[in-house]
Amino acid sequence: MNYAELPSVDALVAFAEVARRLSFRAAARALALTPAALGQRVRQLEVRVGRPLFQRTTRRVSLTEAGLALVPAAHAAITAADDCLRAGRGETGPPPQDLVIGTRHELGMSWIMPLLPIVRRARPELTLHVYFGSGADLLLRVRSGEVSCAVGSMRIDDPALDSVRLHREDYVFVAASSLLRRRPLRRAADAEGHTLIDERAALPLYSYWRDAAGGAMPLRFARVVHFGTIAAIRGGVLAGDGVAVLPRYLVARDLAERRLAVVFPRVRPLHDYFRLIFRADDPRAALYRALGVLMAAAPLR
Repeated sequence: MNYAELPSVDALVAFAEVARRLSFRAAARALALTPAALGQRVRQLEVRVGRPLFQRTTRRVSLTEAGLALVPAAHAAITAADDCLRAGRGETGPPPQDLVIGTRHELGMSWIMPLLPIVRRARPELTLHVYFGSGADLLLRVRSGEVSCAVGSMRIDDPALDSVRLHREDYVFVAASSLLRRRPLRRAADAEGHTLIDERAALPLYSYWRDAAGGAMPLRFARVVHFGTIAAIRGGVLAGDGVAVLPRYLVARDLAERRLAVVFPRVRPLHDYFRLIFRADDPRAALYRALGVLMAAAPLR
């Protein structure tokens, strides 16, 4: 598209008014222009089109075939120009937008998916999509723009990313009640009879308990296994296959129903935060912050 060849809105308005009245003099009065100024605008448009738009005699004005074809397009262009101004003034409401929200599977299924209808009611202009992935994968896709924003407790130190806090994430050291009845874990030495189930070696969930202030003692487990996701870790703990540090929201019902029990309850593990993470240079940053307010108002599940 050659933007230099596009007609001005003034020329389109002049043409449309003459086409409506079929009178240059009446159109000039309606637009508060001199007949010469109006004629110049119409001629400028004819030069852009490359064809005459009106047949003019001393008695009457009529549209040529090119003029007839241009009338609906000119009206559409004038309306679009008006819509541009109204949108810039904020008179048309938020524009429709598609957002891809990235999250981990467990949090997505328990919290993000039930939250989507609430967000849609509050922000009907948004079409929301969900992408499930691991923490590192989510951050990579936010950086590339493939995912608009991501929800998680991933630690970020990349200046290209920004975030807003949503919810505090508390952790708890747990084991199956049935396992603890068979094999207690009350002293540091008892750990030698247990398996620690964790997510991955690089960023162990166990560190939230191990590094806590207030008396966390070093534990030496019989073995450490990695299951990759907190849902799998929870499943392993419920099956009595080992002990683990898990988010409290994930196991709250298990604790209430006594399927799980807290190990070393006097030690208070460190906490983290769920965050809504997005690119620092994303022009939709204000939208993400507003979205964060909606999400923070919904309790974790």
